[in-house]
Amino acid sequence: QVQLVESGGGSVQAGGSLRLSCAASGLTFSRRCMGWFRQAPGKEREAVARIYLGDSSTYYGDSVKGRFTISQDNAENTVYLQMNSLKPEDTAMYYCAAKPLFRTCTSSSPTGFTIWGQGTQVTVSS
Repeated sequence: QVQLVESGGGSVQAGGSLRLSCAASGLTFSRRCMGWFRQAPGKEREAVARIYLGDSSTYYGDSVKGRFTISQDNAENTVYLQMNSLKPEDTAMYYCAAKPLFRTCTSSSPTGFTIWGQGTQVTVSS
């Protein structure tokens, strides 16, 4: 059974940090694009960061560049999102997603990601 399970969300004050984890099971953990998205109430789903598991190339949304870091742990089949200098506008439900095997990270569109986790809530207070 293919599954992505997010964890690590919570409540933090502005300026703080959180690390989200996405544990993958039932899928080949290589040569595919995996990403983090977020969605706040009343807003569209936003691409936060992507990583291509084949060569660890990373891509970031403009709003998180320099503050967030995406990484992979092949031994644990896990993708992480380290979030530093958090702002109230980072408050959202964060989702992990995966593209089909061999699909690159060139496009950030959510429609290209076919496997999704249930999400983990991040709340940043001012």
